[in-house]
Amino acid sequence: MKCPICNVDLVPAIRHKLPVKTCPSCKGMWLEHEELAELEDEVFDFGDRWKGTLVFDSTATTHRCPECTALLQRFQYRDYDAQMEFCPNEHGYWLEDQEDTRVLELMKKEEGALQRKLIAEDQWGKLLKHMRSPSFFSRLRDLFR
Repeated sequence: MKCPICNVDLVPAIRHKLPVKTCPSCKGMWLEHEELAELEDEVFDFGDRWKGTLVFDSTATTHRCPECTALLQRFQYRDYDAQMEFCPNEHGYWLEDQEDTRVLELMKKEEGALQRKLIAEDQWGKLLKHMRSPSFFSRLRDLFR
């Protein structure tokens, strides 16, 4: 397989516990279709449902898929300030140098925000349940007597 940017042979490497193919020249990497989810799962434990939409909008590039030579599509990763490219035939994703680390940082941040949200919702639910209890209404009624 050839690098879609430099057109040199991609070489096997391990990045964040995943076997990937990297370009020795530009340091970009090719992730197979399912490997992006595996990368995200290194730091995000809530499952795919909570990750959000991966691709909102994309535009064709002049870069070619290393597997099928289709034109790669550039998109803004999960609506964050991070760009990557994907094969429209679902072969994989092209990430520029260090974008895999950026994905991990974004997913870790997203997990923290989601965890805070779920805790807040749980606490709010408990408060509402308490406010609906007969003892709460009795105390509230007693305040106005």
